Amino acid sequence: MSVVGIDVGFQNCYIAVARSGGIETVANEYSDRCTPACVSLASKNRMIGNAAKSKVITNFKNTVHGFKKFHGRAFDDPFVQREKLKLPYSLQKMTNGNTGIKVHYLDEDKVFTIEQITGMLLTKLKETSESALKKPVVDCVISVPGFFTDAERRSLIDASQIAGLNCLRLINDTTAVALAYGIYKQDLPTPEERPRNVVFVDMGHSSYQVSITAFNKGKLKVLGTAFDPYLGGRNFDEALVDYFCEEFKSKYKLNVRENPRALLRLQQECEKLKKLMSANSSDLPLNIECFMNSIDVSSRMNRGHFEDMCAQYLMRVEMPLKAALEQSKLSRDEICAVEIVGGATRIPAIKERITRFFGKDVSTTLNADEAVARGCALQDMQIDLEPVVQNESRPEDQHKMQVDQEGQNQEDQQNEDSSSHSKDGTAGEMEDPTAGGNKPKVKVKSTDLPVLSKNVRQLDRDVLNNFVEYEQQMIVQDKLVKELNEAKNAVEEYVYDLRDKLCGIYEKYITAEVCTVFDSNRLTLMLEDMENWLYEDGEDQPKEVYVDKLEALKRLGEPIQNRHREHEDRPRAFEELGKKLQLYMKVVDSYKQKDEQYLHVSAEEMSTVEKCVIETTGWMNTKMNAQCKITTTQDPVVKVADIIAKIQEVEDICSPVVNRPRPTVEDVPEVNEHNSGAHNGPPANQGAEGTKPSTKAMETD
Repeated sequence: MSVVGIDVGFQNCYIAVARSGGIETVANEYSDRCTPACVSLASKNRMIGNAAKSKVITNFKNTVHGFKKFHGRAFDDPFVQREKLKLPYSLQKMTNGNTGIKVHYLDEDKVFTIEQITGMLLTKLKETSESALKKPVVDCVISVPGFFTDAERRSLIDASQIAGLNCLRLINDTTAVALAYGIYKQDLPTPEERPRNVVFVDMGHSSYQVSITAFNKGKLKVLGTAFDPYLGGRNFDEALVDYFCEEFKSKYKLNVRENPRALLRLQQECEKLKKLMSANSSDLPLNIECFMNSIDVSSRMNRGHFEDMCAQYLMRVEMPLKAALEQSKLSRDEICAVEIVGGATRIPAIKERITRFFGKDVSTTLNADEAVARGCALQDMQIDLEPVVQNESRPEDQHKMQVDQEGQNQEDQQNEDSSSHSKDGTAGEMEDPTAGGNKPKVKVKSTDLPVLSKNVRQLDRDVLNNFVEYEQQMIVQDKLVKELNEAKNAVEEYVYDLRDKLCGIYEKYITAEVCTVFDSNRLTLMLEDMENWLYEDGEDQPKEVYVDKLEALKRLGEPIQNRHREHEDRPRAFEELGKKLQLYMKVVDSYKQKDEQYLHVSAEEMSTVEKCVIETTGWMNTKMNAQCKITTTQDPVVKVADIIAKIQEVEDICSPVVNRPRPTVEDVPEVNEHNSGAHNGPPANQGAEGTKPSTKAMETD
């Protein structure tokens, strides 16, 4: 089984695996290495990833996205309440106070926990990994933002268990990026030399993280981290959305925020426009047809205006950079490189501010989107009897208040660490450091002490088991619906394919018997009736109904298709057989002319080859003549499979004889009964030195 690295982003997910001597990013069924972090619930099944993203607008109330930051948060959390106003789907308070998501699934209203929704997404990523690797996937390493609290991390681990994954480790995003950067570097300083200090800036769709890492060969050490959990690419999207909402309100009298579907379309177009402005400084158009109330809207935007609108967000770029630098106790001159990753770092204004702060150009040697997943895949790799990561700053230690708020304080953690040093409960001796050398030693007994954390938002074991079981039920339901859709699509595809060809390439192959009951026109009408049934009464039928319909159609269509296929392939098969027969007949003729190439073949063997060629030629001529006497509407006299079998029969008889290699000198007997060595002295045809007879002489004998 393989260990995969998973980057569960706010907007997109990536999967990476270490194999074939390198790190490979896994592609999904759409040949896309990026899988949207999106889950769409419907009346019969779930759609996850790319399929779910296509339902963001058409099924917006039941399509869940942007849920990553709800892990481990209470429904009454101020952040959740702010986000609730922006979401097209509904949030609901769970009985334990956590945040739930309300959707309509299997024709009834259901409330799923954040762990369940993330578990659905991880199930999809697991299936994608198994499909690409052709083997089961259980173990994984998952990335988390450095600012995630203990409760948020526990919540993500619960989600992985719901998906049937064993999360070996959670790794901070920036540490994963550092691993991806340093693992293949050949020019890193030795442990005795001064380390190379690299800054990693990761600004994704919803958050901004910075870390400063010291690299030596075989190890890295995180010197400082800082972050802004609420600054990311979506802030810049929202600035554009706010601007165009106001413009459309004054220009077209449209209140966009009252229409969730129109607002989602505008958000999508603003994100595209933001990306275009990163590569183009001129005025760019924004056009949306039938945007709202059947009204087409249009506007323009340029990079300069966009940067002015986002000034409040751009001002926040430098603060985490400064905080990380101060924490690392390094000067700007000691920074060797500044690596940027994350989609939002492609915005020119952000790159400009990072460059200005450190006084050096930013580097983009890493894949901005895939670096985190690749680092996750590298997490458990070892370099030299020693782990790659020497030290990693823990956000729980840096942000004590945030952790305390979730019920786990720093002292509890220290107590837990100290109690783990002695687990056998045996008595030990400790010398009093204030005592003199002649004073007795103080006996100290160590024992395990339970450490209890209050109000930790983690799923109970029974609840978690129920969620795992329900996830399996949903997987089975999805599979059943998929098989049903495939059966229905097979009927639809067959109808279209056969109907289009009946009046074309299949027309001359319709038998007289079929024409008597179903002429070409009536057969076409029957297929049209089947098509109409598919979109009316056949819209929602059991799988067995579609299977029966397809078999009934094939009973009429397959004889026609087979006659066409036989007619097209038969000439090529006969041609191949004819070439084989000509080849072997040439060999027979060469043998009869005493060609030295075949003198090692006995006359009896060559007679067998000649007989096979003559009989097969007669068979072929007979079948070809008989085939010429029937029409294309009749079943063939000889099938392509019969001709192929005849070719194989000829090969089995003739090839071992014709292609047998000539014997070498060593394979030819050196003596016969006249010179077998029964008498003394060398044979008559040998010289005094006992040389062997020539090859030419042996062949003549």
